[in-house]
Amino acid sequence: MAMTDTDVSVTKEPIGTVRRGGGDPATRGRTTIADGVVEKIAALAARDVVGVHAMGSGLSRTFGAVRDRVPGGKPSVTRGVKAEVGEKQTALDLEIIVEYGVAIADVARAVRENVVAAVERMTGLEVVEVNIAVGDVKLPDEEDEETEPRIQ
Repeated sequence: MAMTDTDVSVTKEPIGTVRRGGGDPATRGRTTIADGVVEKIAALAARDVVGVHAMGSGLSRTFGAVRDRVPGGKPSVTRGVKAEVGEKQTALDLEIIVEYGVAIADVARAVRENVVAAVERMTGLEVVEVNIAVGDVKLPDEEDEETEPRIQ
């Protein structure tokens, strides 16, 4: 009997062979990323930019300095960063303190670029916006609030 285009060939698999699910293994299941993860990545990326002195408002930095000195307290890496994370996108709000003498618009642009690159590379999320609030300017003769312990 001659085979034609409509003939079907059946291959038999050995008994006991189990067929696993189809498709790319990388697409099986979901990955969720917590807001705090994105906040940490963004905070570290923002701090890497020259001209950024610190993150957070004066009040949050004061509370953070006190909390850091309490036994068992841990420094807050995410101070000054708030993230909203969806399934495929994220939006970020950052509050920074800049060094006196830097061009604030240039620092903000560099922070935005660095944060977007780091978050998108590490998480695969699309960063739809990075809002930056400059809360203060660190003057050269000002002492850091966090260098002197307030609680002894």
